[in-house]
Amino acid sequence: MSVQTKAPESQFAYVVVAARRARQLMAGAPPLLENPRTQKATRIATEELDLSLLEFEVPKMVTEEEKEARRRR
Repeated sequence: MSVQTKAPESQFAYVVVAARRARQLMAGAPPLLENPRTQKATRIATEELDLSLLEFEVPKMVTEEEKEARRRR
């Protein structure tokens, strides 16, 4: 896995990362922004993601060959 800070290009991955961060904020984590423009956790999370303030891991893609090798075991 690799750690990234740039917002994911995949819309699905973007939403997953932003949702996880929003849950952290709702649970009491401090925002990484100095002066958030809003109190909404989802808005803060997306802004943090857009400004590359978050670090997240991207799982390695499994190839069809690797899947087939796992099935044979």
